[in-house]
Amino acid sequence: MTHTNDLATAKKPSRPRHHRHHWRRDLVELAALFTAVAVADSVANMIVHGPEGPVLLVVSAVALAATAGFHTWWARRHSHAPPPPPSTADTGASATDLADDDLRETSLWRMRTTVKDEPGSLAALCTVLAGLRVDILTLQTHPLGDGTVDEFLLRAPAALQARDLSREIANVGARDTWLERADAHDLVDTPTRVLGLATRTALDAAELPLALRQLLGRCTIHSLPATTLTGRPTGQDAPVEGVLEGTVMRLRDPSGGAITVDRPHLPFTPTEFARARALVELDARLGPRLPRSQDVLTLPEGNAITIRRAGPDDIEAALAMHERCSERTLNLRYHGPVGDADRYLKHLLSPRYGRTLAVQTASGRLVALGHLLWDGDETEVALIVEDDWQRRGIGSELLSRLMALAVEADCASVYAVTQASNTGMVAAMRGLGLPLDYQVEEGTLVVTARLSAQPAPVRAQVPSLPHERPSLPHEQQTTAHGQHRSGRN
Repeated sequence: MTHTNDLATAKKPSRPRHHRHHWRRDLVELAALFTAVAVADSVANMIVHGPEGPVLLVVSAVALAATAGFHTWWARRHSHAPPPPPSTADTGASATDLADDDLRETSLWRMRTTVKDEPGSLAALCTVLAGLRVDILTLQTHPLGDGTVDEFLLRAPAALQARDLSREIANVGARDTWLERADAHDLVDTPTRVLGLATRTALDAAELPLALRQLLGRCTIHSLPATTLTGRPTGQDAPVEGVLEGTVMRLRDPSGGAITVDRPHLPFTPTEFARARALVELDARLGPRLPRSQDVLTLPEGNAITIRRAGPDDIEAALAMHERCSERTLNLRYHGPVGDADRYLKHLLSPRYGRTLAVQTASGRLVALGHLLWDGDETEVALIVEDDWQRRGIGSELLSRLMALAVEADCASVYAVTQASNTGMVAAMRGLGLPLDYQVEEGTLVVTARLSAQPAPVRAQVPSLPHERPSLPHEQQTTAHGQHRSGRN
């Protein structure tokens, strides 16, 4: 359950102030005027018969007219004066508080802590947060046997340090506190985020490991196959209901084998385990599926090719492409015996271990494959292009698209394993315009591109082939991890 805080004080809309017509005051002023006229007439009668009567009468008339004019000016000035500023009683907040709120810089934090399962524990914790001027945006509670785990999304003053916050809440009995910086994506409430992940999983079977990564945060996901590349059973399996053991959960992979999720810095809660298991059950019920989007490009010489997502159904076409490739092309790609290349295809084309893009001609022949493979906490990129279709820009186009997928998956770096003599792959990596690291060992070259130094999508900076249709849509901010490093086998 998610609780979202409301405003502490709701301000009522101020109504325009209308000035009332004070008719009593006007009546009194009119009576005073008639009295003044009567007095003036009496005085005039007395003065007229004196030696300087006319002069005094004129002076009195002028003084009376000046008095009436001054009174009229004074009344109009005050009737058109602006209304007084609202008082603190009307606004419900002091001017000092408003100024502090306007000038104060804030930062977002995700916090998890454990408190005693007794009345007043959560209230004491919230009181400490209020004293530190920390705003609670969302709160989730997970009752356990020895206490209650509370998860917060906090907006705190930027000057507040994590160690100070941890120390203060520890003083009221909180323990096992974990703090991590949050961003605007964490403002989405949990039910909405889980529904979005379920939708993505329903549209694409390859989204399951990535949806788990989005759901559970910073963790390592391994897809463990049920059999080896040679067909021997691995013994990797998990019960249907899954297994939760502190910082590790094991789930049954609908495609065979098991999915293990490891998060050493923070134990999983029963709620997180239930959500992860629900995503796996959804994937199992829907069965194999891939998006049907494709992108038609035109090569410089005029030939049209199609780039699309590839899956297990493309194994036969990929094997046929292997038959047309030379021994050198296969060796540069798989770095081992040529006979082992065919056995890798089933693994490489499985959506559990990464993303695969296929290039096919207008006649439907498969001529190139590009793989983005989740390798533990690292990400590998690999390409193979049929001999007759090399040096036409296909490899560079595939590589730029795979790098764009890696950027959206929030990968810090991507490495490619090849031979030092593979000048085509090296040139394609250099063409990305990213910082590169080179490591050579016994004739094997590992080129690592650091993506974290490039904030914009990579594809936007790489010259691409002319497009006849919109580009193939990429998945948004996804990442998962596998256990296969094809280039180093």
